Amino acid sequence: MKKFLLIVAVAIMGMAQNAGAQLPAITIKTLDGKDVRIDTLRNNGRPFVIDFFATWCKPCNRELDAISEVYEDWQSETGMKIFAVSVDQAHNVNKVKPLVDSHGWEYDILLDTNSDLLKALGIQTIPYTLVLDGNGKIIARHNGYKDGEEEELIEEVRQVVK
Repeated sequence: MKKFLLIVAVAIMGMAQNAGAQLPAITIKTLDGKDVRIDTLRNNGRPFVIDFFATWCKPCNRELDAISEVYEDWQSETGMKIFAVSVDQAHNVNKVKPLVDSHGWEYDILLDTNSDLLKALGIQTIPYTLVLDGNGKIIARHNGYKDGEEEELIEEVRQVVK
């Protein structure tokens, strides 16, 4: 029983820590080399998602493929947007655009080639997904991906829109 209570306490502390957290003032690049300061990302007052991936990460690619199949419907329903952040290192960054194009992903693609954003957010594994409200506050975090988990993601976005 003590072990269970400890696990529950740790989970509650983790949720409280995530509630209302803002993005760090880290600058990364777009696919065409423009700077983007992460703490200024917005979606016109609508919720958005930041999904960390790498070209070599099979679960990442499965997740982004699964979301891609329903992304247009999600956007119509909620106005949400996805920023997919590649964490491929500089020597692999030339593989990102061909992968995105071959999968037909319609996301805004960003490049975190030095893992500055990953480190600032304390993320150690990918895929990793953040759900943010219209003000850029982190409302949920997901680590890893299993088939079908994209439904949890859209449910969290729907809660923000209500």
